[in-house]
Amino acid sequence: MSSALTDLFPYPIVQAPMAGGVSVPQLAAAVSEAGGLGFLAAGYKTADGMYQEIKHLRGLTSRPFGVNLFLPQPETADPAAVDVYAHQLAGEAAWYETELGDPDCGRDDGYETKLAVLLDNPVPVVSFHFGVPSREVVDSLHRVGTFALVGATTVDEARAVEQSGADAVIAQGVEAGGHQGTHRDNPETGGSGTGLLALVAQVREAVSLPVVAAGGIMRGSQIAAVLAAGASAAQLGTAFLATPESGAHDLHKQALTNPLFVRTELTRAFSGRPARALVNRFLREHGPYAPAAYPEVHHLTAPVRKAAATAGDAQGMALWAGQGHRMARELPAGQLVEVLAAELAAAGTALSGLSGYTTGGGAR
Repeated sequence: MSSALTDLFPYPIVQAPMAGGVSVPQLAAAVSEAGGLGFLAAGYKTADGMYQEIKHLRGLTSRPFGVNLFLPQPETADPAAVDVYAHQLAGEAAWYETELGDPDCGRDDGYETKLAVLLDNPVPVVSFHFGVPSREVVDSLHRVGTFALVGATTVDEARAVEQSGADAVIAQGVEAGGHQGTHRDNPETGGSGTGLLALVAQVREAVSLPVVAAGGIMRGSQIAAVLAAGASAAQLGTAFLATPESGAHDLHKQALTNPLFVRTELTRAFSGRPARALVNRFLREHGPYAPAAYPEVHHLTAPVRKAAATAGDAQGMALWAGQGHRMARELPAGQLVEVLAAELAAAGTALSGLSGYTTGGGAR
């Protein structure tokens, strides 16, 4: 990765931007202060809400940080399929004594307005999810001194990121919690993906961009593994979800290590786009029938998910989590960065200790 970008954060540790109220200013500030790169998630917020969080974060730290944007989505959903799913969810709404949301209440997430705010009030880093920004957008960010990072889940997507002029590609493996950042939602491949180590190696051979590796990383030794595979830094989400500074609901934090939730699955049940979550009742019952319709399904289920959280029922919530969720540690975010950095250093020492075996003596 370019020295100008890596100089922003001493440790190769990036806190993933987790939308829905998780990546709050307190979390991003704690990570940045400890030597990682903290991130705010602008997804599902208004432009003013994003701006206010940036102001808040700047009051907590003078260290660099990033802001994540969702790309506008094409109109590909089948309205009839959304209507059928709404009918299936009617019982959920009645159970939680709420109404289903309006599936047609917006699909661009205020992208243009948020981008205008970030150009008027530049931040050190902006990353993009669910697609590739235009070359014009990337160039405009560069003109105001902002680095641009863009997610990719395949080699072809990484090539598109490189063509955009972005500074780095975030290679997201299938292990990652939350939404897969595919550039286009293909229903035929929505339940599959490439593992992180294989993806990092493939992307490194396909493009010249620096790579940030994301997906299921919970320990410093795993950071060492992706760095050895060719990444310049690692992005961790679920690892920071359980921290006290995280804005996640307490039930969500507890569920990460609760024996009741033993595994994760990619599902469209909550949003209409493939996203990895802990398997609960809602996912089991509705996942098999959820249509490929984002953000329509997200808007539709939002009131139900909120009502379930208010009622203290984790079985109706979207419990986003990566495959390594059982390894979550309830440490303050700053301390977690320090622990990860120490584990990374220890892993590096262990690898260097093996160098004699791999290059010379060997086993007897």
